[in-house]
Amino acid sequence: MGKQMNIRLDEDVKAAAEQRAKRRGQSLQGYVADLIEADVNETRAAFMAGAAAFLAAYTAAFEAELGEDRYPECPEGLQERAPRDAA
Repeated sequence: MGKQMNIRLDEDVKAAAEQRAKRRGQSLQGYVADLIEADVNETRAAFMAGAAAFLAAYTAAFEAELGEDRYPECPEGLQERAPRDAA
């Protein structure tokens, strides 16, 4: 179950948002929740794409510098269970 929150909008913005929500067949609350979720997911996707690009560009350099021991000081037995691409 989601958490409740209150927001303040100008009357004109609220009216426009209500119209857009109605066109989509949603309540104002659902419309606003969808907008926030889409923004959060877009930001997360952009971060993950940046992280993937960074890894693609620098993996060879890290491996050359640090070698294949990807989990230094990792307790015995955990290395086999840790995924190769673990962050």
